[in-house]
This record gives sequence, C-alpha cells and structure tokens, in this order.
Amino acid sequence: MATLNLGRIKPVFRGAYAGGTAYVVDDIVTSGGETFICIQASTGNATSSASHWTKLAEKGTNGSNGTDLTSTLTTQGDIVYRDGSGLARLGYGTAGQVLQTGGSGANPAWTTVAGGAVKNVYLFQEKSDYDFANTTTKIVTSSSISPVSTASRFIIQGQAHGATQDDGGAPVLQVSSDNGSSYSTLHEGNSSGSRTRSGGGAGFWRGDGDNAIEFQAWGIWHPNTTNNVKFALAIRATSNSVKINRTHNDNNTAHAGYRGILSLLVTEVDGSATSTAPSVIQV
Repeated sequence: MATLNLGRIKPVFRGAYAGGTAYVVDDIVTSGGETFICIQASTGNATSSASHWTKLAEKGTNGSNGTDLTSTLTTQGDIVYRDGSGLARLGYGTAGQVLQTGGSGANPAWTTVAGGAVKNVYLFQEKSDYDFANTTTKIVTSSSISPVSTASRFIIQGQAHGATQDDGGAPVLQVSSDNGSSYSTLHEGNSSGSRTRSGGGAGFWRGDGDNAIEFQAWGIWHPNTTNNVKFALAIRATSNSVKINRTHNDNNTAHAGYRGILSLLVTEVDGSATSTAPSVIQV
C-alpha cells in the first residue's frame, strides 16, 4: 500500500533565532522583538534574509504608536496623551490637582480647582415658647461663628410661628460683630427713608380662631471681619402680646400642633469666589 508523506501539517515554534540551529519550513522564531516563519530550510541564514524568512509580526516604534512607552513615560505618575504630532508625556502634577481638558485642538493639563463659594452652613433651632408685648425678643440665637475671611457674606433665613391679636408683630434679624455684646437690626433704619434694605421680614396672619401667625425673615450681611460674630431671629411685639411657638389658648390637646421648632439658617459664602458676590440690590 502506497504511503503519502504530508510533511509538517502545522507550524512549530522554535523560540529565539539561533545562528547554529537548522531550521525547516514552517519553523517560527523570534528575533529583535519580531516574529518570523521559515520559508526555506537552512542553517545560519538570519531572519533578515527574505529568501529564508517571512515576517509574521512586526514591532512598533518605541514611544510613537503605543507598543513601548518607556522612553516617553519616565516617572511614576506620568500620563501619556496625543499632542499635535504624536504621543507626549504629561508629568505628574501637584497633590490635589485634577486633569483638565482644553477642548478640541488643545492639550490636557493639571489644574488646581478653586474652593466652592459655599464655605459653611449652620442651622440653629429653639423649641421654647414665648409670650411678650411692647418689646423685641430674641427667640433663636446662634452660637459664635468665626468667618472664614473678611470677604465672607452670610445669607440668613429665619422662621417662627405663633399667635397674635389684631396688629400682631414683626420678625427682625439681628447681627452682632462683637460676638453678642451688642446687636443691630439687619433690615431696618430709623425711618422709612433710611432703611438699609439688606434683608426683609414678614408676618402672615392666618385670621383663624386662634389668630395664628407665621413669621419669616431673610437677609444678607457682610461683617468684614474674621472675629466671632453672632446672629439672632427676634420678634417685635406692640401693645398686644405675641405668643411664639404656641396659640393664644395653648390647649395642649387641641393646639399641640402649634408647638414645634423655631429655626435660624445661616449660610456663609465666599464673596471673593465670583465676580458677582452676593449683595443687596436697592430698589
């Protein structure tokens, strides 16, 4: 019976090329970071001989097409990007910096992100109840606050509820630049023509059987100091008494819902963070 010699039916990997080794067709070797397959049996013919070898896999050029970046990236923390002509190195930045794109046609860069405009937020609450007339009474007072800088502005919001008779009362915001030794009213002057208008307040009389009223006050203050300051929400009452955090009758069964929380919210913002720092527009 006749025998048919099929020869080698698959390539054989022989490792790195060696000049003293005999190679036959379909032997595969590596040389210089590239891969070759033998097309003509021989010994001593280097892979550069096109008569004996065909290149199967070609290496890239260092640093330009991504095969080997060791010549481009030199230091831990480096990153590589494409500039106008090829791959380029961006060295590590400063701790805390972030990578920022310059958009189309521009290179990325490390940049330092400025702090946000909001520096601090404080919430002060009081659950006591009050009953007074012919006076201005602080119902929520802040603890001492040290402004981050002299550029700091404070946005102040106050809320209270209670009951009144007839002419009711009015909410006022009071501020102290000497840590509570003295207070000034934020949004009122001595007369209608001299009001500072750096805030406002309103009482909303509900006109129900309990003469319930809701108080709200708001304002912006620039103390221009880094010394401790304080804030207070106060209610001004006339000859008719004002009840705070309660109704007139204050029946614990029927009117318990009027007892709640009196609040003063203070937000510190950086007046130098933007070109339009929070301010008051006179109208």
